[in-house]
Amino acid sequence: MQTKFFCDLYVSEGWEEKKLKLIKKLQKNKLQPSVYVITLSQGKQNHLEYYSSLLLKQHIFDNASLFIVGIANGYDGALSLIERIAEEAYEKTGEVNLRKFLLDRQEEFEKKEIRSV
Repeated sequence: MQTKFFCDLYVSEGWEEKKLKLIKKLQKNKLQPSVYVITLSQGKQNHLEYYSSLLLKQHIFDNASLFIVGIANGYDGALSLIERIAEEAYEKTGEVNLRKFLLDRQEEFEKKEIRSV
């Protein structure tokens, strides 16, 4: 499984200090039963998908390429995080096109990174 993480990764409240540790475990595909990941949808007709990190252990994800935008504490945490992303997108853009909002932010970040090199 290939993973790319959003430049300003969303995490559940109280998990900010554990963010790097969670990322490393996800990259190694370690078991983390309470962790849910929020990703850009594989199909462009949808915006986001969320999975239990346990599901990522299945072989169907072996060759998957995931763009992870959030890490949540459980199912309810994932829903709350998606709500937070939607609210932020609406506040900043006046619409709820989450895919465009997140990809535009990522692209802007990557352009700044290239300029600073």
